[in-house]
Amino acid sequence: MPGFLRVLAVDDEPPALDELAFLLRADSRISRVHTAGDATDALRILRDHEVEAVFLDIRMPGLDGLELARVLRRFAAPPAIVFVTAYDDGAVDAFDLGVVDYVRKPVRADRLAEAVRRVLTRLLLPSPAAPAAPDDVSIPVELGGVTKMLARSTVRWVEAQGDYARLHTTAGSHLVRVSLATLAERWAEAGFVRIHRSYVVQLKLINELRLTNNGYVVIIDNTELPVSRRHTRDLKDRLVRAAKHHWR
Repeated sequence: MPGFLRVLAVDDEPPALDELAFLLRADSRISRVHTAGDATDALRILRDHEVEAVFLDIRMPGLDGLELARVLRRFAAPPAIVFVTAYDDGAVDAFDLGVVDYVRKPVRADRLAEAVRRVLTRLLLPSPAAPAAPDDVSIPVELGGVTKMLARSTVRWVEAQGDYARLHTTAGSHLVRVSLATLAERWAEAGFVRIHRSYVVQLKLINELRLTNNGYVVIIDNTELPVSRRHTRDLKDRLVRAAKHHWR
């Protein structure tokens, strides 16, 4: 679809902004590229011009990219957001913002082209692509050197690994730079529960709660995960409440 998108590139570093704008202008699907060096300038451009997508750096002075993205989400017709960053520590905050893509610097033309494709998909097919419910939240993960968007609903359980967390899905696992405590707090409303200092699981996927010689374990996908003594009572109560709700 040539000449369809009007986009805004935001970065406080002029060389990075120039490179990003150059690559965006080289894409035949984009008709207009606005540029801004900070959030204030970006908001002014968005006030005066129609923009379908914002390609946004995260670490900027003043209002940073994450804060600006939260402002944009409150727009009556919010633009699609693509984070363009040299860091992965903003990934956890991107969980809740419904970003279309998470592109790592240095930006490659083919990777940016894929981000544009995802923006077009979001705009043309808003219903299945937009995160309308908690399970629809997308998580940026690294896979083969490329950042992919993983649906949170595919995560079966999460395992702590130091300051990182490993997301286990039916297709494999992914390491993200976020603490288990942070995920447990942010994902509680989506049905994830803490069962151990090292594990958070999807409550609805628990097949069995079993007492062993070493204490309680839960079974998810034929995998045993330990339940700590401090979390046992709460887990039992949650399972009972979930069962009662199911049989109403």
